[in-house]
Amino acid sequence: MTKCCSRKILPPRGFSLRALSLIAMLLVCCKAIALEISTVAESFSDKNTNQLILDIESALARVQAKQGIIPQWAADEITKKATTTYMSVDDVKREYKIVRHRLVARLNVWKRSLDQGAEEYLHFGATTVDILDTVLVLQLKKSVDILVRDLLEIENKLLRIAKENSSTLMAGRTRGQHALPITFGKKVSTWLAENRRNIDRLQHVKTKLNTSGILKGAVGTYLGLGEQAFETEALMMVELGLEKPSVADWHGIRDVFAEYGLTLALISKSFGRLGGELILLQMTELGETLEVLGEGDVGSSTMPQKRNPKGPARLVEYSRSIPRYAEIILDDMVNSFERDGPRADYYLKVISIESEKMLSSANLLLSQLRVNGEMMRANLNKTGGLILSQRLTFFLARKIGKDTANQLMHKIAMDAYENNISLAEAVRRNERASKAFSESELSSLLNPETYIGLAKEQTELVVRQIEELRQKDSP
Repeated sequence: MTKCCSRKILPPRGFSLRALSLIAMLLVCCKAIALEISTVAESFSDKNTNQLILDIESALARVQAKQGIIPQWAADEITKKATTTYMSVDDVKREYKIVRHRLVARLNVWKRSLDQGAEEYLHFGATTVDILDTVLVLQLKKSVDILVRDLLEIENKLLRIAKENSSTLMAGRTRGQHALPITFGKKVSTWLAENRRNIDRLQHVKTKLNTSGILKGAVGTYLGLGEQAFETEALMMVELGLEKPSVADWHGIRDVFAEYGLTLALISKSFGRLGGELILLQMTELGETLEVLGEGDVGSSTMPQKRNPKGPARLVEYSRSIPRYAEIILDDMVNSFERDGPRADYYLKVISIESEKMLSSANLLLSQLRVNGEMMRANLNKTGGLILSQRLTFFLARKIGKDTANQLMHKIAMDAYENNISLAEAVRRNERASKAFSESELSSLLNPETYIGLAKEQTELVVRQIEELRQKDSP
């Protein structure tokens, strides 16, 4: 499980030349972290958790050997046996039934394979919480990478939909009512920008996770690790692909984990809103979008005509459950003294896995989404031109004043509603307004295609900005 690292890692600041030379030696052939992981669930699997413990403990041994704390031969033996061949899931489960301690069970199983007395130097000076908290940091860091990957895939799909619909006219709605014409591309551009902000949020949390590897002992004073403990911790984190850790203890202060959970909760609300809007746009009365499912898909057991929005509904469900897990993680910040229990580690695992499921659902939904431009235009026309009453008001304001024009057009709009006639007819029925418009002016002003503001340019600008950011994302 060892391979050479091609990534350049900068040494921690403020250390002696001896420390820098040790770092250089470590970088010659640093240890690969864990297994090949492609899903969040794999990252939190028992097998990968075991491998992370092996990686962390062997990294500690190698650093301590180079510092002269333990014999080099012991570190070599520990490193050689740092694979799950020597710490199988089944063996650990059997041992756990005896010792009832999740780390001790693993170390006991591993020690049986170590030769020459190397087991005497395993886990030297460390404590359980150091190892398991660092495992969690590595798992969450990997989760961030996977979730960002998924968000980038979603971003790519949103880019396509926005480009294809930059001119697709539809009714812009506020409080469920027709407000002003927009384009569907403009709507999608807001989803694009929000999705990119969520990518940035996760990347920001990752910078904090990168400095959260920990080796500070039971009460966070480095007791048991000796006078070189600062250096030991920093060098070990370099081996694990992390950055120089904060000197301050955080075992009892879980704010970084809470920020991670709250970030996922916020992201879930973004997709809950997207799902909720697509449910409404797919309503029978609107029919502006459609989630295209397989031919054999059944919407209802008793109503054959139903085309239920399954993907959007799942996103709404995730937006309700994921924040509940985040609340538990947030509560874990309230600890007694230097460390407390029980931990919220289980819920960090659950919220990470559920977030990946949510993003997978969103990716699939956007792949299957169809936009009905004709229905959007038909719905835009449903009010007989009333959606353009603002435009007529602005036209009148230049002739009779803004307040007077507002009052007059409100009266005309109410006439159109109450008598179920078009806005043009209502204007013609009003003696004062009818004199202000020629027929050609009225016809031109009531063309929604020429009253979308900068919606198209806005969409194109957002798309260009996102594409530029994606170029910077690329390695």
